[in-house]
Amino acid sequence: MSRITPAEQRVGLFTAAYVIGVALWFFAIGNFEFIFYVATLLVLVGLIATSLRKADYPPRLLWALSLWGLMHMAGGGVPVNGSVLYTLQLVPILSDGEMSLLKYDQVVHFYGFGVSAWLLWHIMTHSFPVLKGTKTAFVLPVLGAMGLGALNEVIEFTAVLMLPDTNVGGYINTGLDLVFNAAGALCAMWLVTSREKETS
Repeated sequence: MSRITPAEQRVGLFTAAYVIGVALWFFAIGNFEFIFYVATLLVLVGLIATSLRKADYPPRLLWALSLWGLMHMAGGGVPVNGSVLYTLQLVPILSDGEMSLLKYDQVVHFYGFGVSAWLLWHIMTHSFPVLKGTKTAFVLPVLGAMGLGALNEVIEFTAVLMLPDTNVGGYINTGLDLVFNAAGALCAMWLVTSREKETS
């Protein structure tokens, strides 16, 4: 296996630092819901780490993924107004119980599954260069990211079943999460394909 590059080392050290710090914080305050999510994050980090040489991820994509992880950890660990950052309404567009816009949680979903679409696009076009610039290379990463978003909701549902107290919302919250996942994936692929046209 080839040696890890300095850029990959920097991303890895940054990610390890915040994962360890946040995990210790969650243990200290007894937040066992997000210990569950830390474990999930570690699995995802492991998948990326073991495929570095095969997929040849660009450093900016690795940083984007790491930032998503940090945003997710902060969302569940930073206390705000008696709750956590995930519940914070950043822009008061709509405030009607669970039907609230625009919340930190929704921004993270938009960003995170946008990055997921970018990741899937990179893997697809790296493995099959002939797909670059095709409609397939636009549509499949969007659908794949939406599928990963649905898997994320399954993980959250599992946490609800396993743990007595969680910050997971109800049906409307889940629906909004899925909408923001789709919007983020679509926007990311529009940006990726637009940039690809400019550089081709």
